Amino acid sequence: LAVRMSYFHNYFKQEFDEIYELADGKFHGHGMNLTMFLQKTTELSRHLTMHHNIEEVHIFPILATKMPSFREDDQHKKLHKVIHDGLDALGAYVQRIHAEPSTYSFMDLRAVLDGFREPLMRHLDEEVNDLRGENMKKYWTLEELNQIPI
Repeated sequence: LAVRMSYFHNYFKQEFDEIYELADGKFHGHGMNLTMFLQKTTELSRHLTMHHNIEEVHIFPILATKMPSFREDDQHKKLHKVIHDGLDALGAYVQRIHAEPSTYSFMDLRAVLDGFREPLMRHLDEEVNDLRGENMKKYWTLEELNQIPI
């Protein structure tokens, strides 16, 4: 499960880091104007939100039956909330810039990203670590693992 989840999580890390890096105007050198760059930023937010929604509806309830860290009031769901507060701030910033492109500031965008970078990266790593074989063996049989829809 960890390998499959890491494909998604590595994509999110790469996209986040690329947006952060390109924020200072380097996006122009990658064939993007500001509108296209903001769309890329919005897509990260949408993809991450969709990923978390799928996890919370289809995967976490199964894992939570045996693994405390996936329960409603535990670390992974709590970090989803923190991350989504950051994504909401990012969305608000992007909307503001769409309305007034001349107010775009890479420093402001990076500050918004910095506001949730640490919990996002920590969460992406911790979730994969919790899904590694050594940890999963503590809770699940191989037959049970094959039934989990990841």
